Amino acid sequence: MKAIFSLVIFISAIFLNTNAFGFGGCEEDCMKCHSLKPEEVSEVLVSVNAPNVKVLDIKMSPVGGLWEIAIENNGAQGTMYLSFSKKYIVGGPLFEVEALSGKTPEPAVNKNKALKKYLDTSKIPLDNALLMGVKDAKYKVIVFTDPDCPFCGKLHSELKKVLSERKDIAFYIKLMPLKMHPDAYWKSQSIICSNSLQLLEDNFEKKPIPKPDCDTKIPDENMKLSAELDITGTPTLIMPDGLVVIGARDAKIITELVLNPQKQDK
Repeated sequence: MKAIFSLVIFISAIFLNTNAFGFGGCEEDCMKCHSLKPEEVSEVLVSVNAPNVKVLDIKMSPVGGLWEIAIENNGAQGTMYLSFSKKYIVGGPLFEVEALSGKTPEPAVNKNKALKKYLDTSKIPLDNALLMGVKDAKYKVIVFTDPDCPFCGKLHSELKKVLSERKDIAFYIKLMPLKMHPDAYWKSQSIICSNSLQLLEDNFEKKPIPKPDCDTKIPDENMKLSAELDITGTPTLIMPDGLVVIGARDAKIITELVLNPQKQDK
């Protein structure tokens, strides 16, 4: 019975997700930040007689209370969903009712292409971003971050590791305070007013930072821009080729995504 259940998961989870493994992220529609480790997913998979399944990526799903998990089994990749309680598994895909109402559902191959999202980086202003690295670096990565998002703090440490090894990569930090973090807005103002990466790092390290000494509206501009770009969670990275990467990644994977961009689906 367990073997049959495991098979059902892979038959239904037919959508490819090419993002590399991430630490997670903070989403606007969540009550608080949650976390899920690959080992925890593996334990669940073992319990349903699927011990050889590899976890590729973990992120919050569009449906509250569910994790979206990219998996691979014997070379076949797909997506499954796991409840926050880890008591329920849902085989993909998920369809938005409004999007399907009165329409013929798209073929799986077409939905599959939509999982990789690209943006036109030339339309994202960088003049009001905090710069990590050198301005004339060959590769520019845009990072939407929240000073009170714990996953953003983890990512920031990984960005510093990248910069310690690569001088041709620069990160442009755009502060995007989420409403779920009540102090994130004034902290973003304080960091921007001082144009200080050190204040951002101090805050990630749980050190107190001063109240803002100016009334900058840059956080509002960043929030408006993120809404226009359909960026709802932090951290979110925009690679030089425009690939949107949701959630934190380690330094090695970030470097790989920058130097060896994935081929865009046509």
